[in-house]
Order: sequence, then C-alpha cells, then structure tokens
Amino acid sequence: MTRGGSDKVRDEPERRCIVTGDVQPKAGLIRFVVSPDGQVVADLAGKLPGRGIWVTADKAAIQKAAAKGLFSRAAKAPVTVPADLADLVEAAVARRVVDLVSLARKAGRAVAGFEKVKGWLAEGRAKVLLQASDGSERGKGKLWTPEGGRWFGCLTSSELGLAFGRDSVIHGALAAGGLSARVVEEAAKLSGLRKDDGGRSAGKDTKSA
Repeated sequence: MTRGGSDKVRDEPERRCIVTGDVQPKAGLIRFVVSPDGQVVADLAGKLPGRGIWVTADKAAIQKAAAKGLFSRAAKAPVTVPADLADLVEAAVARRVVDLVSLARKAGRAVAGFEKVKGWLAEGRAKVLLQASDGSERGKGKLWTPEGGRWFGCLTSSELGLAFGRDSVIHGALAAGGLSARVVEEAAKLSGLRKDDGGRSAGKDTKSA
C-alpha cells in the first residue's frame, strides 16, 4: 500500500527520481536520456536508446536537476542541458495529451460541449472529464468527476479546442477503454508540470479508464 493509502499495483515498473530520491511508478516520472552529442533530451515515448535518467513530472524538479548538475551526476559524465528544458518538456507533454484526445475523438470515444458531456456523465459513459483551465469556474462546477474516473483541468480552452477540431472547448469527456488510459497518464504528468498554473487532477485513479 502506498503512503496515500491506495493499493499499489503489483509489478508496476518503478524508478528513482534523481531530484527527490523517491522511488515511484514510471507513470509519474519523465525519462531523460543523453544524446550522442552529450545533450539531455526528454524521452516521452520511452523509446530512445541509452540509460534512462528519471525526474518527477514537476517543473521545479526538472529546473533543480538542471541547476544543480544532477543530470551530469546521474550520467556520470558532462552533459549539456537546454536552458528552457522544463518549458520544452511541458509543451511536448501538452502536445501528447492534445494528440491523444484528438485520436480518441476520431475513434468516437470523446465528446465536447457542456450538454454532450453532461449527457455522458449522466449515462455513466464518461470515464475522464476534461475541463479548460481558463474556463469559468461557475460553469465547470456544474459538472462532476465520473464515479471511479478522473478529472483534469490542465489544458487551456484553445488546447482542448485543438483536440476537438474547434477554436475553443471548455468541457470534454472520454469513454472508458481505448486511449483513455494513456490520456490519464499523460494528463497526470501535465498536471504536475503545470500545477503552479492551475493544473491539478482530482477524482480517483482508474486502471480501467
């Protein structure tokens, strides 16, 4: 059982954050590798060759790793760290969330708009509720986190709009299955990276999303 009191999933891969020293599931960490030319690169897809260097999905943690020379220490060699590494990671993770939601929409597993989302929630079809960070709190408060599902408010209205092929979207929902589990994982990382900008996650974790 974890410190938060939730049951730990057996055999879930874990890694140690080079900043905090905490061992946690890979889903909550950003993997970095050192490129052949000695530059630190975020490996968001987890496919780049090389020894992984893991940092908690938190901008302050990434900035500290860069400022304190922790990437070089972990790599046991001098490395070059882009000055805006934390911002680059945030932007890249945001693109991944947008792209995944867009794919879910094209597969018929995501809807946007207050009435459609409310309908999915009422019918129990929604497993993930997405709401724009810059949307009206009053309007967002009229919807609720799906039972056993997740809520995320880490995307802006323009980013959600991009995912749904519109200029702006405040409310979106994803059905269970399909790409929803990947959206949850990436959106959780983005929430951590944007927590100082209002990004936060709520609701229960769900492995069945």
